[in-house]
Amino acid sequence: MAGVSVLLVPTALLLVTVYASPQRTGCPDVDPALVRWNPGHDPSRREVIGQGQVYLLESSATFYSLEVKDGGKLVFADEGKNIVLRTRSILVQDGGELHIGSETCPYLSDVTISLYGKSDEGESHPLFGKKFFGVNKDGVVEIHGKPKLSWTQLTATVMSEGLPKGGHHSGVGHRGINLRVLDELTGEVVENSWYDTYINMEDSKKLSAALNGVADGKIIIMAVRDEGSKSLGTAAKKAIRSLGSKEIDKLSYREPWVFLGVKGNTSAAMEKRLSYKDAHRTGTAGVSRMFTTPFGASFKIEATSSWSKGKSDFHISVTGKVADYVINLNDDVTSWQPGDRIVLASTDYSMEQAEEFELLPCPECSKYQVKINGKPKYMHFGEISDGVDLRGEVGLLSRNIKIQGEVESRCYGDNFCQFFDYDTFGGHFKVLGGFKSVHLSGAEFLRMGQQIMGRYPVHFHLAGDVDERGGYVTPTYVRDLSIHHCFSRCVTIHATNGLLVQDTVGYDTLGHCFYLEDGIEERNRLVHNLGLVTRPGTLLPTDRDGVMCRDIRTGVFGDYIPLGSDCNAVSTFWISHPNNDLVNNSAAGSMDTGIWYIFHEVPTGLSEGLHLDPSTIYTPLGRFYNNRVHSNDRAGLMLDCGVKTTHPNSQDPREYLAMDKGRYAPHEDGDVSKARVPALIEGLIAYKNHNDGAWVRGGELRLDKCADGTFPSDDGSTQQVWNSVFIGESANVGTDAGGNKFYGTGGVGKSWRTLPRGSDFPMRGLQIYDGPTRVLNCTFKKYARTEDRLSSAIGFRLDNTWQGSPKNNLTRVKFEHTVSRVYYGHPGPWFGSNEKDGDKTSMFHDLDGTVTGYRDVYVTRIDNWIARNPGCVEKPDWKGVICSGKYAQLYVQARNPHTNTMWVRRDEYPDHPLKLHGALVDAHYQQYQPVVMLEKGYTIHWDGMAPAEITIHPINFDRDDFVRLGLCYPPRTQFQIIYQLWQRSPKKFYGDEEVYPAFSVDDIENSVGNSYFFDESTG
Repeated sequence: MAGVSVLLVPTALLLVTVYASPQRTGCPDVDPALVRWNPGHDPSRREVIGQGQVYLLESSATFYSLEVKDGGKLVFADEGKNIVLRTRSILVQDGGELHIGSETCPYLSDVTISLYGKSDEGESHPLFGKKFFGVNKDGVVEIHGKPKLSWTQLTATVMSEGLPKGGHHSGVGHRGINLRVLDELTGEVVENSWYDTYINMEDSKKLSAALNGVADGKIIIMAVRDEGSKSLGTAAKKAIRSLGSKEIDKLSYREPWVFLGVKGNTSAAMEKRLSYKDAHRTGTAGVSRMFTTPFGASFKIEATSSWSKGKSDFHISVTGKVADYVINLNDDVTSWQPGDRIVLASTDYSMEQAEEFELLPCPECSKYQVKINGKPKYMHFGEISDGVDLRGEVGLLSRNIKIQGEVESRCYGDNFCQFFDYDTFGGHFKVLGGFKSVHLSGAEFLRMGQQIMGRYPVHFHLAGDVDERGGYVTPTYVRDLSIHHCFSRCVTIHATNGLLVQDTVGYDTLGHCFYLEDGIEERNRLVHNLGLVTRPGTLLPTDRDGVMCRDIRTGVFGDYIPLGSDCNAVSTFWISHPNNDLVNNSAAGSMDTGIWYIFHEVPTGLSEGLHLDPSTIYTPLGRFYNNRVHSNDRAGLMLDCGVKTTHPNSQDPREYLAMDKGRYAPHEDGDVSKARVPALIEGLIAYKNHNDGAWVRGGELRLDKCADGTFPSDDGSTQQVWNSVFIGESANVGTDAGGNKFYGTGGVGKSWRTLPRGSDFPMRGLQIYDGPTRVLNCTFKKYARTEDRLSSAIGFRLDNTWQGSPKNNLTRVKFEHTVSRVYYGHPGPWFGSNEKDGDKTSMFHDLDGTVTGYRDVYVTRIDNWIARNPGCVEKPDWKGVICSGKYAQLYVQARNPHTNTMWVRRDEYPDHPLKLHGALVDAHYQQYQPVVMLEKGYTIHWDGMAPAEITIHPINFDRDDFVRLGLCYPPRTQFQIIYQLWQRSPKKFYGDEEVYPAFSVDDIENSVGNSYFFDESTG
């Protein structure tokens, strides 16, 4: 049989991955009319592309300047090359066009436009200055980079140090022996405690019990801070010796000592003790060891105890040893590629916990995962906790089209080097009104902006209507940009209306990031943008921090020294006109505030003198929906205040545009004579903000479906909070590092967590202030006290000189895992004297009994006798009292003199007067604001000469409501009493009607309010 020979040849198997790309049409670089252009490098060449010149740039080039005008066109070739264009300036105007890709044909190669030059060299353009990319009248700029996801959110928590439960850093210790017990499998700290073994023998016994209770295998770390030997008892020393210590019996006064060991394995013990010399020369005792878990993970423990430079310290750290880390994300991130850079937003109180990483290849990752190069220093929370989305944001920084400024290695010249040690003279992109077409997408702006007015990374300047109203068939937009490490704002909208800013990341910039300038900008839409790490800048008072505020005086009158209240307002979103839409944005870290609605009484800046009808103060709010605010040093959302719209003078020396008063009162069509229009704040999520989740003031305001928060000038208006969740202590415990100043035990589960302020700062969910505030169908979760801190779901403004409306009310509220529902405060830290007028008079109405258990009752402070009745129920743990009745307010304004203390006595309780100091400072009159029970009698006394003029406003009185009021004046005082009505617009009194004397008190009771009685014999 014939055999068949088969030759088997090994072959290589070729695997090809094909990525589907979107259909690309309308590509500008395929126009056959374009002339291929390779101009080379000449830094002295002033290139002008004019009439009849249409170029296809194929390679890198360098110019002194580049101008495209008079029908000239420059198109960047998309042929896979990396093109770098360096120039001091680019100007596109008068029919000139510059194209890098198009909306239907995104650019896929790499382009860098690099703007170079120093602030003290070269000429300055009269409209654009230096180092600019400018678009002037009839200019066309189309820049469209590779489509990539702009930002997303985590779906799982990223733990610090790459460990399953995160790393640990502790340097805030107590006198005595500080103890940490770690899980040997994860490195997690399972016990965190301290024992004052210098002065407390009971603490020594507790330490012994704690050590004996630790399970075998657990890792134990101990370190002395200050002094830990004097009261360290025999039992405690025995317990420590059983762990393998050989130095504990020798420990003496103030000696640094640190121990690291494993329970049940004395051979693993390490320790170090130093003899005490003095507070300056003793030194540091330290130990460290690497541990490897049975699963192959590694972590390093370091511990120190020291006396140096006059103070004692200790430090314990647990750090992971990882080279990469996979993170889980909410959206498909296959558009993110190895080599791209991303930023993880802070999810803690400090914005400084934002971290940048480069992406690594990750064939094992799903489309919802990426691998980062390195280990996170901080925990980034990635969970929905108690029904609230607290997942941290992750933003893309890298784009294939980059517009950047070249900078020097350090600050120089007149660039505010007293505040910045780095060069802040970047490039800037500026669009003037009358442009023909501008659309930006998929580009990166790096090191852009200057600390000069009008020089911003992306700036639409006096552009007017840039949508259909302005004749633009394709409305102007800014989309999918990455603006980071810049020197003056992110996107500036200046006297421009109808601009879309969408899916843009603004990271690490100076001054307000997304910025509306003159109080005249309307109909702009800010949709799904991420702003984080917004730092102070020098340009405006509202950009500056306290140091800049005090030191920059060029804009004030005379020798006035600015106050901190003139400044300190830098915000990620600065919204100067309410008629703009904010939807699905995230303000994830500012040195002051996340989103600030600020009110200009009249247009300012270059729009000064323009007629704005209606005023921003009365204009209805645009759409506010599903925005997130966290990691801000002051507040998440502010809706209050204004800017100074007058120039400095001897009467008011403050700088133009300094912070000022301003109260929002929206009405239909902005007309105060028409109906109020509710300003709806819907879907706000606020967490980990140092002061307030939200501070909203004015009327009519409604917060719906919000989470967290703190809370009229418009008569009869209210602030309303509906369908919202307030959480005292979430599962996000934070990281004790990275700019966080406060760390301590919580009230829920007693776990250690970062804190907004000191461990004794009173936590309140809803802070009632001013009003009227209405709360409907809200839930309060996890408000619990600790040994150091008072906590309550409902509280009041601390150290409050103002008023609290009796129309404040709550309905259908729920409390979950909340021990403390209400607390009025007490004299001491944070509460101050607790004797300010507002401290005493704060009140709210429990309409349905879901707070107190009693329907239709009021809650006020326990010592507010002018609001009490015999049937009131005292709540000592609230420092409050529950009363039935009907209540309103009196505003008593006193002049000549206006410096007195006022006493209010209720007829039934003459021995319990209410003492009021007045709410105003540095005013020509004083205002006192007692809450009174209706249909009762009151007497007002003064601690000095009775005022020559008094104005009494009945506030929150309904028709037929009354009180009987007596004012103490000496015999033979002559009176003129006038009854007037207040008109809101224009603001004035009218209808003067004289009130005449009656013969007796009974005559007053039977009158219709037009008489008074004065006892001439007794006063």
